[in-house]
Amino acid sequence: MQRQALRWRRQGARVGLVPTMGYLHAGHLSLVRRARRLAGPAGKVVVSIYVNPTQFGPQEDFSRYPRDLDRDVRLCRQAGVDAVFAPDDPQMYVRGQEGPASTCVVEKTLSRGMEGASRPAHFSGVATVVAKLFNLVLPDVAVFGAKDYQQAAVVKRLARDLNFPLKVVVAPTCREPDGLAMSSRNEYLEGDLREQALVLWRSICHARAAVRRSARPLPAAELKDLVGRIVGQAPAARLDYVEFFDPETLVPVARAGRGAQMALAVFVGKTRLIDNGRL
Repeated sequence: MQRQALRWRRQGARVGLVPTMGYLHAGHLSLVRRARRLAGPAGKVVVSIYVNPTQFGPQEDFSRYPRDLDRDVRLCRQAGVDAVFAPDDPQMYVRGQEGPASTCVVEKTLSRGMEGASRPAHFSGVATVVAKLFNLVLPDVAVFGAKDYQQAAVVKRLARDLNFPLKVVVAPTCREPDGLAMSSRNEYLEGDLREQALVLWRSICHARAAVRRSARPLPAAELKDLVGRIVGQAPAARLDYVEFFDPETLVPVARAGRGAQMALAVFVGKTRLIDNGRL
């Protein structure tokens, strides 16, 4: 992939990258369209498809994460993607004579709470694989989805701190008509679990409405209690965390007003889903 990227660069083409773990849906394809606009008429768009083992914890769903590479490649071709980069583990984590790779990337500030607290090794895996993709694809712009709000913030910081010569763009979350954020993990939701998963979007809407009804910022603890009650209405749902924070620094706030950000993770059955929204 790197050789192709270098050829494109020598030809003066801008390169847009959309990193994914595959099992593409309409949300991913919206990122492809955004990358195409940013790369320009003569630019190239690359979609990477790689289920990265280092960002999964030992009890998480790495082995059963949905995969269908043939379908993904077909969707990419229909969307006008110029190249699909689907490496395997030996390509991404090269073993030398002295053993496996022993270097990783760690972001120390933005990754501490929320997903970082619930999944301790997650962001090191994300940052490491994203840095590798940036080096292999050499993009001028990389497009990420806002559903993974904390991840996007970590990637933007990574690009800045490690002097990657590219722009990281965060595109809006794509939702189903009923509000559920599009996710490859929605494939796990069988029977009435799909309906119960709406507690994430319902929590965001109720918290936002409460803040906008109030003349002054509301205590975050009060809003967390509200979200806990809403999630508790779904018998198969269990709240992992909910946080209210500054959208730039990701520092939790004691009182949340208009413009604050919220994020939550909820287990619906055995499926862990995340979402976020601006209040």
